Formats: sequence, C-alpha cells, structure tokens
Amino acid sequence: MDRRFVLTGLMYAIVGLALGIYMAASKDHGHLVTHTHILLIGFVVSFIYGVCHKLWLNNLISKLSVAQFYIHQVGTLGAVIGLFLYYGNFVSLQTIDPFLALFSITIFIGMILMTVLFIQSSKTISKDAQVK
Repeated sequence: MDRRFVLTGLMYAIVGLALGIYMAASKDHGHLVTHTHILLIGFVVSFIYGVCHKLWLNNLISKLSVAQFYIHQVGTLGAVIGLFLYYGNFVSLQTIDPFLALFSITIFIGMILMTVLFIQSSKTISKDAQVK
C-alpha cells in the first residue's frame, strides 16, 4: 500500500506542478485553488498515507486499507476535477457545489479510515510488545 500511495502522490505532484508552471507562464492564476488542492490533498496527504503504511502499518493490505486507498483517490480526483471545472469557468458553483461537497466528505471519510487503521495498528504493536 505504501508504494501505491507514494506513486499516486507523485503523479498528483507532477500534475500540480505542471498546472503551477502553466499559471506562471500564462500569468493567469485563476486555478490557484485547484493547484493547491492537487498538491495538498493529492500529493502531500497521499505521500503521508504512504509513509504511515511503510512505518507504522507494516504495509498492511486488508479490505479496509484497500477501501481507504480507493476512497481517498476517488474523493481527491473528484474534488480536483470539480475545482478545475469551477475555476476554469466551465460550470457554475450551483452546478458543481453538491459534487464538491460529496467529494470533500469522501476525502474526510478516507482520513477517518486511515485513523482507524493507525489505531488498529498501534493496538497490534502494543500487544506484540507485551508478548515479548
């Protein structure tokens, strides 16, 4: 799971940086919010999840960890596309707002699931330490 998160995070970083370069070159910073979300939710959060999997979750692959991965990715991709459409003036806020709300909640659920995985992992580690 760590490699999946890091790889998707790096892919988001490429997209976010490309958008930033485009904004700088065109002197049109209309997608600043989109750029920020791509880098923070897509790159930074995905990368941190990858580090959590590597260091604390022992690369646990379970139904919950796989579900958490896909929930985070769907939420992030949906939010980024929605923000791109809105800030690119392709759709109105009234049209995209319900979708942005849904994807924001999806990202939030992904964070809750990562917290659950982290807590479960720490309980397992504590039990293992007591046995030794």
